[in-house]
Amino acid sequence: MIIGLTGKNGSGKGEIAKYLQERGFHYYSLSDVLRDEAAKKGIPLTRASLVELGNEMRAQHGPGTLAEKIFERLDPEKNYVIDSVRHPDEVKVLRRRRDFILACVKAPEKLRFERLRQRGRENDPRTFEDFQKLEVREAQSGTTSDQQLDQAIAMTHVVLENTGPLKMLHERVKELLLEFSKKESRPDWDEYFMGIAKVVALRSNCMKRKVAAILAKDKRIIATGYNGTPRGVKNCSEGGCPRCNSIDVSGKGLEECLCSHAEENAIVQSAYHGVTIKDSVLYTTFSPCLTCTKMIINAGIREVVFNIHYPLSDTSFKLLSEAGIIIKKLEVHSV
Repeated sequence: MIIGLTGKNGSGKGEIAKYLQERGFHYYSLSDVLRDEAAKKGIPLTRASLVELGNEMRAQHGPGTLAEKIFERLDPEKNYVIDSVRHPDEVKVLRRRRDFILACVKAPEKLRFERLRQRGRENDPRTFEDFQKLEVREAQSGTTSDQQLDQAIAMTHVVLENTGPLKMLHERVKELLLEFSKKESRPDWDEYFMGIAKVVALRSNCMKRKVAAILAKDKRIIATGYNGTPRGVKNCSEGGCPRCNSIDVSGKGLEECLCSHAEENAIVQSAYHGVTIKDSVLYTTFSPCLTCTKMIINAGIREVVFNIHYPLSDTSFKLLSEAGIIIKKLEVHSV
């Protein structure tokens, strides 16, 4: 699970992050991305300079850029707590993971100011008036790429009140984890097989694009295939296919391509090993071409699930529909 944290200064986000780290969660903070960038540029690590740098990075690379940098580091097999979520586009990026939940930590303004005074960091505001001015600056901005804390808070899934002793806060976090763990977060069967297909695609040796197909029946894989040159022929990536290695315009010279398609290979592999594929489901990372479509129909495959639309497959869809084969588009962005 991935727990995102947002909230005003001094609300207690750091305490929750510490509690979760002690329970095996890996910690990331969007502010750490800013600190790393500031260190590279020799910018002083003050609150004002980090806010300004964050606004600058969002303006240059998109409002969700800080979250994107963290998102690409996430391992599906680990639990994470991600601190300092301050922009709605950062929330949108992290929501691409179905196991993400955004928690807002809340506490009264004067209590939060007192906590800042007690922790005594050099760059924290010294007076309540300065604290209030800081709150206003960080809450919202007329520039959409700037920090928009209020908008991020409005997108939270759950609110954690932090007005009492830490033990109460920890108990609330514990309840949240137990509630969250009860929710079904496993991929369904279509997502499961398509996710495997995306891994199989990494075995492709084609220079132009990596594609994979999986044949499944009764919820088990019976065949896999990826695109590339035929068995015993030099790999496309090693110069085996002149057409692909010419780096020609997409869709041109297809009749001269030596690479077998992923769907074709999955079907042929089944024949090679004597495995029946009648009434199976084909999962493919790209929708099938016309040649593969004819093989799919004649092989008795009952359903085709694809991830990305192949530009030259409109006729394939018409033919599959005419043959009574179920067609389904399934978007799976990451493994």
